[in-house]
Amino acid sequence: MSAEGPSLPAAPRGRPDLLEPARNKTALALLYDEGSENAYDVRLRLTKEALTIQQQDVVCVGGAHPSANHRTVTLRRQPVGGLGLSIKGGAEHCVPVVISKIFKDRAADRSGMLFVGDAVLQVNGIHVEHATHEEVVHLLRNAGDEVTITVEYLREAPSFLKLPLGSPGPSSSHSSRASSPLFDSGLHLNGHCGHTVLSLPSSPTADEPKYEKRWLDTLSIPLSMARISRYKAGTGSLRSNAFEVLALDGARSGVLQFSTAQDCGDWLRAVSASISQHMLQSMKMANKCCSPGNQVVHMGWVNERLQGAGSPQASGSKFLALKGSSVYVFSSPPVSTADWLRAESVYNLCEVLFKVHKFWVMDDYWLQANLYLGLQDFDLEDQRPYCFSLLAGQGRSHVFTVELGMELAMWEKAFQRATFLEVQRTGSKTYMCSWQGEALCFTVDFALGFTCFNNKTKNVLWRFKFSQLKGSSDDGNTRVKLLFQNPDTKQIEMKELEFQDLPAMLHCVHAFMASKVASLDPAFLDSYSLARRYTPSS
Repeated sequence: MSAEGPSLPAAPRGRPDLLEPARNKTALALLYDEGSENAYDVRLRLTKEALTIQQQDVVCVGGAHPSANHRTVTLRRQPVGGLGLSIKGGAEHCVPVVISKIFKDRAADRSGMLFVGDAVLQVNGIHVEHATHEEVVHLLRNAGDEVTITVEYLREAPSFLKLPLGSPGPSSSHSSRASSPLFDSGLHLNGHCGHTVLSLPSSPTADEPKYEKRWLDTLSIPLSMARISRYKAGTGSLRSNAFEVLALDGARSGVLQFSTAQDCGDWLRAVSASISQHMLQSMKMANKCCSPGNQVVHMGWVNERLQGAGSPQASGSKFLALKGSSVYVFSSPPVSTADWLRAESVYNLCEVLFKVHKFWVMDDYWLQANLYLGLQDFDLEDQRPYCFSLLAGQGRSHVFTVELGMELAMWEKAFQRATFLEVQRTGSKTYMCSWQGEALCFTVDFALGFTCFNNKTKNVLWRFKFSQLKGSSDDGNTRVKLLFQNPDTKQIEMKELEFQDLPAMLHCVHAFMASKVASLDPAFLDSYSLARRYTPSS
């Protein structure tokens, strides 16, 4: 990404500008259904291009392929070990009865057709989809020496069943222990039958179907222009150890829940890094069609607090872009050149004040950053962790939040860079003003400082350098008092002016003076960057 103007000072050591994208990454997680409030075991696979969600399923890998997903197997009860399986669930728990354990080298294991997670549909031809746990246990234990079971793998088994994951095969050892709030009935003991046939359980023949449990792709979320949300839709409620990935085409990952905050943070950063890399590529492509003075400096998704909403925490997603001389606010990312003309709001960078709110502390920085211009703190109600606001002219304002502290630091630095580039390009800004009925012009010049002249005669009335501005006050409406130190007498002179859009002029003064300080002392910005000072390097 190229842009004209001086480069900004490098970020402090140990705090990279961008999240480093991780290599291919996999892990187990829970897919939480906010409607049913159930969670299902899934496996996540992160690549450079996409986040893929996988679910376990039983697939036929050889032999005669069945025509349906159901599998029917006949087990011979063994004198030691019985059927060799345990079950959980039942209609009283609003879930089907499922196989929760399969004991190695017992009847169920040697069949090769039963797996942990299989839902029991029939026992000896009797339908048990809606049977209680005890009813199924009774049928299995009293079914005789040969028991015919029809099953179907339950891909979305609720996590409260706590079925073991990991091994693709059907076997589990005798020492397997899966704790559950549901009763785990073992059927590895002898059933109540008249006699027991002392024969080995049958193994599948070559012509019979052969099955394996595998992780299968169920959903792939492209990461180009994707966004992440850790909050419940439209609210400020933070999900615990969970987040959701939303693609540009509308695809959603669903709420991905992790066992620990550290695991959640690791995945959140990894996915964010991949999205950031795609965003950089999109910026480079967009800049190929832009002039050197109209380059995209930074862009990305943010959440905006909705003004006038019933709840102060109500928010909506927006796409923010810093390009050339302007700040753009979109409802969706600009894909084509024409899309840049469809922004919801466009502001001049020099007339916008960027404020970090999460780390709003009273220290020397704000005395310098506000330049004694009487800028009042924004009435902030959004309590999300990483928050910033844009204050524009005519009383317009936006409050935005991002998901990670590093993103906040990136936005802060991007606004500084984009603003300073624009100040360098324009060199000066002139505003119409008046005092006591006389039409005047007020110019802020990067090289000269402040100049006031008559609009008709163009005669210069007064001129001061940036360093001579010692303070200011305003009435919050149109009138401002600027206090300058006379270089000869060292006395303070007050200049009073009226502006049609006072905030825009004050923000412009802020931008030019901050740029001037940065050009004289490149380390100033990094020393007083609140997001970098108070955001952990991780």
